[in-house]
Amino acid sequence: MSPRPMPFPDVPEAIRRRMSRIRKTGSKPEMQVRRLAHMLGYRFRINRRDLPGTPDIVFPGRRKVIFVHGCFWHQHDACRLANKPQIRTDYWLPKLTRNVERDRKINVSLRELGWDVLVIWECEINDRDALAQRLREFLEPSPVRD
Repeated sequence: MSPRPMPFPDVPEAIRRRMSRIRKTGSKPEMQVRRLAHMLGYRFRINRRDLPGTPDIVFPGRRKVIFVHGCFWHQHDACRLANKPQIRTDYWLPKLTRNVERDRKINVSLRELGWDVLVIWECEINDRDALAQRLREFLEPSPVRD
């Protein structure tokens, strides 16, 4: 039996290895947000498949969801981590554009179902105090006005 041919022979081995380590759930940024939310006293569910887009973190009682987006994969505007690929651009640019459009549709769908949505970008994870403040502001009930 002969070895299986490489699907994309033009992709360097270093990039191939790097891309193979990327996972859909449980990324380092996602885990950091989950740990912080738990440390702040919030309880949640993860990856609810019954909701559009399978949100990373779900607070069912509050009807709030959080997506932790990688800046490259979801093309964070004006972010140094959202650089454009230099190899196989005919494949990557349309794919990244589809990701952005899909994210927009998912956010609209969730809001139509009565859920509040927060997107936390990979580049925002490093400022722990600012992230904690964003989580508190998003998750705390808004004050009732007369």
